[in-house]
Amino acid sequence: MKLLRGFLWLLVFQLLGHVAVELLALPVSHSMAGLLLLLAWLLVKRHLDESVATASQALIPLLAMLIMPGVVGVFFVADEFAGHWTAIVLALVLGTFLSVLTTLWLMRRFMPSEAEEGNRQA
Repeated sequence: MKLLRGFLWLLVFQLLGHVAVELLALPVSHSMAGLLLLLAWLLVKRHLDESVATASQALIPLLAMLIMPGVVGVFFVADEFAGHWTAIVLALVLGTFLSVLTTLWLMRRFMPSEAEEGNRQA
């Protein structure tokens, strides 16, 4: 039941992102707006709901499959990128570097330290 409740929460935030983008004419994808709304909600709440964590963990093995349609879509518009390859490569390298740095920072910020783990087990 936790898994279904978590998926429902994720879908609600995706729907809220869709509504926000359409109403405010934001230049952001609907899913990204939903994720940002979910992030804002989690920052305000200061606690991750266990059902959202369960649903998120279930999606991690499927991440490559979720990203694939966007990657394949680039091949259909590749001729529009002619002459912009330097900017594209720079954006990809810089974006990858920044996303790895952000992930590392978030892991170190929110994962319990070894001392806290020892205190919990004692």
